[in-house]
Amino acid sequence: MTNHALQSLLDLLDLERIEQDIFRGASRPAVVPRVFGGQVAAQALVAAGRTVPEGRDAHSLHAYFLRMGDPGAPIVYKVDRIRDGRSFTTRRVVAVQHGQPIFHLSASFQTYEDGLEHQEPMPPAPDPETLPTGEDLLLPHRDRFPDPSVVDRLLEARAAVDLRYADTPPFLAAGDGPREPRSQVWFRTNGKLADDPLLHVCLATYVSDMTLLDSVLLAHGRGGWAVGDVVGASLDHAMWFHRPFRADEWLLYDQQSPSASGGRGLGTARIYTQDGRLAVSVIQEGVVRVPRG
Repeated sequence: MTNHALQSLLDLLDLERIEQDIFRGASRPAVVPRVFGGQVAAQALVAAGRTVPEGRDAHSLHAYFLRMGDPGAPIVYKVDRIRDGRSFTTRRVVAVQHGQPIFHLSASFQTYEDGLEHQEPMPPAPDPETLPTGEDLLLPHRDRFPDPSVVDRLLEARAAVDLRYADTPPFLAAGDGPREPRSQVWFRTNGKLADDPLLHVCLATYVSDMTLLDSVLLAHGRGGWAVGDVVGASLDHAMWFHRPFRADEWLLYDQQSPSASGGRGLGTARIYTQDGRLAVSVIQEGVVRVPRG
């Protein structure tokens, strides 16, 4: 059974077709006063996928966040049909608000074929069922946040997804000193989904922007925007979809940061199914700045 928050998210991803290859998506307030990057990326992938021949699944996306999105206005997605080959289909999507591009996505889709197989093994991780829920983690710690209402905004923003940290997240570890730049979370949607492969890929894309830069913060003992010791935003985002998966079943998001410099931090990650199959690889760079004065 789909809960209200998940249904609201599914409605958000169900774009309106307003012309051939032009779609319109609603928006909604995020935890910060701009459109959540994962929402724009997921909606753009929906737009691209709806122009692709049947039987071709998304295998990669590459995206740039160009401008801060306005959560009070709809977003128009314009799809450019770059190529339809015998095996691969390529699409380019530009998201527009107030006459200006705010986001750019290139995505590739492929017909299924057999090939060589290998993968990096799944790292050790605790059983997700033994980890605290978002409510268990956040509600007892309102006093750790300069603005306690952040807790309510975080819980509301993540209500469609059961997201569980394997270790203390940066916003509860601020001031504890640097840690290994690595973070693990388990996630799944709070309700069952239809069998449409594009839907599961788009929901994983949505969630992938929630925690990927956590490992950058951990390396410096910073808590992030929620506690006010860092300001930041996503710059670019890339994903490769290796094997089929379901976003309504537990997925391990294993994240680490190899570098931070020049006011930017890099996060790399792999997403595994609970039975150990490598489903997705992710890379993201974001602005990570220490506030002045």
